[in-house]
Amino acid sequence: MGEEAGPGRQWRVPPGHVALKCAAAVAVAGLAALSAHDRQLVLLAGVAAIGLAGLAVRDLLTPVRLAADGAGVTVMSGYAGHRRIPWADVEAIRVDERRRLLLHTRLLEIETVDDLHLLSAFDLGADVHDVAEELFRLRAVPDG
Repeated sequence: MGEEAGPGRQWRVPPGHVALKCAAAVAVAGLAALSAHDRQLVLLAGVAAIGLAGLAVRDLLTPVRLAADGAGVTVMSGYAGHRRIPWADVEAIRVDERRRLLLHTRLLEIETVDDLHLLSAFDLGADVHDVAEELFRLRAVPDG
């Protein structure tokens, strides 16, 4: 992930979530195998198993979704890469909360000049409000 200036923090996908995705992929693949007589179910379960396995592999390859220190933040980029962003390039850090029907979603938004990085509590393993507060604290730490 590169060198970090001063004390920093990392937020990662909780291992339990990774294990759950792996178990779900195996269960759905088993459903596909047991349903060999129903081609539509095999196709649907196979696609679901591949998708779940893809998410689990991504979580295993890059469990750290966000890291921050006095110099900037490192965010996950693409499927399994990272991008280092100095604090000077971070335009805004905010929490977006939305309520729709019975769902209440919260996303941490890190806005830069050319991108918007969205992270959920499932990505971070922590409440997004707490992460935002910690980012503000780290951003205020002078370099050196």
